Amino acid sequence: MSTARMENPTSIMGLNKPNGQFRGPLKPVGLTSGSLATAPEPDAHQKGGNIPQGSGGIRFGDDWKKCLQLPQKDCRFRTSDVTSTKGNEFEDYCLKRELLMGIFEMGWEKPSPVQEESIPIALSGRDILARAKNGTGKSGAYLIPLLERIDLKKDHIQVHVVIATPGRILDLIKKGVAKVDKVQMMVMDEADKLLSQDFVVLIEDIISFLAKGRQILLYSATFPISVQKFMAKHLSKPYEINLMDELTLKGITQYYAYVTERQKVHCLNTLFSRLQINQSIIFCNSTQRVELLAKKITQLGYSCFYIHAKMMQEYRNRVFHDFRNGLCRNLVCTDLFTRGIDIQAVNVVINFDFPKNAETYLHRIGRSGRFGHLGLAINLITSEDRFNLKSIEDQLVTDIKPIPGSIDKGLYVAEKPNQS
Repeated sequence: MSTARMENPTSIMGLNKPNGQFRGPLKPVGLTSGSLATAPEPDAHQKGGNIPQGSGGIRFGDDWKKCLQLPQKDCRFRTSDVTSTKGNEFEDYCLKRELLMGIFEMGWEKPSPVQEESIPIALSGRDILARAKNGTGKSGAYLIPLLERIDLKKDHIQVHVVIATPGRILDLIKKGVAKVDKVQMMVMDEADKLLSQDFVVLIEDIISFLAKGRQILLYSATFPISVQKFMAKHLSKPYEINLMDELTLKGITQYYAYVTERQKVHCLNTLFSRLQINQSIIFCNSTQRVELLAKKITQLGYSCFYIHAKMMQEYRNRVFHDFRNGLCRNLVCTDLFTRGIDIQAVNVVINFDFPKNAETYLHRIGRSGRFGHLGLAINLITSEDRFNLKSIEDQLVTDIKPIPGSIDKGLYVAEKPNQS
């Protein structure tokens, strides 16, 4: 279970301004070699899979790996956030053949550190409290054991896999639409948010409807002290995973540019002209500023979409879908877009408005540098932001440096994947 996300929405082209898509020209950004991301390879489910229908799956003795439709191999550099593993393979966990096929066809070659730590424990049925950085494979750490433990012969909700807010899920339960009395596994992704004062009462109410012996898995990059109280009440001898030797991703280089409010758009225009941006996400602190900035970026001649919480969900889905598929280079948004969003092509995050706290900053810049890849975070700092800048540096034990006149492309531009 997680907070609301936008997965596999239908793409409808030609949306106009109120729907979040400004259709400016696809003006090249930085060097001409910087290209937009192409649409991702369809996953096994979208292709219809490779298992013959009605055959009961691949039979014992078949060379099932020959049937795989593997995506293009990703040969980009990856940091130790995802490469410092024990050397385990996905095949070591005795997973279902069909699940293994799906894992490999997604392009996942080996488990990341958080997946190595989490998968065997989750399969054993033990509660887990896992803390790992954004973009290091937390979703796979719980989705793989979740899918493995589902029994397709049982016609009831087993892990209550629902994409919704806690309030909506609770409403479905109380109306009898979602029958969860046989649920054996509950996963909370972005658990710090779900266990905050805004949601923890709802979460505890949901738990009261579950089977008594249920397993609870908590995953997040940050855990406030309040989680300890919840853990003591609802988790049974949880296995704790902490892979947070530092809070920020190793592959993200952070800079700040000291500007006045009036200079921000000019500074942004300069960044667009000098950086080799594949895709960028630009954060503002209000919905009004998001729309105004997106319009200004389009007037400057750059392709730009925008997204914020006041837009209809249908329009947000479409904007996200099109941006993820590389139809636009720049996306302006509010903090709606800081959690649970994985777009591998994003290599630059710009805080047009600097955030107020360290948690928001951490989740924002974590939209780049996904799964050990390189990324760049640039913060536009006014005189009012200087105290927040110092505070966030101290809390995250990180170094945000003044922006240099020229930024080394090697810090945020990866080589293209090998075509072979």
